Amino acid sequence: MLVLVVYDIADDKRRLKLSNFLEGHGRRVQESVFECFVSLEEMKKLHKKIEKRVKPQEDNVRLYWIPSDALPKALTVGSNPPAPPPSFYII
Repeated sequence: MLVLVVYDIADDKRRLKLSNFLEGHGRRVQESVFECFVSLEEMKKLHKKIEKRVKPQEDNVRLYWIPSDALPKALTVGSNPPAPPPSFYII
């Protein structure tokens, strides 16, 4: 499934830590938006790890679960529509 991670973090250091962390889990599509293709269980683990990297009193992070049948209905301007990563790579 696609999980959209959206955040608003005022502190530069915390924002950089979170963005660096998320780059290992998904694809950055905007400054504060990542697309992550993960299972529901992985999403829960991701949520817990994000909680440890932010201050809930000051920061706002949201994870939206987008069902796979919604992906073909996505409309974009200026970028490719969301697509899952390849199932394998040839090196």
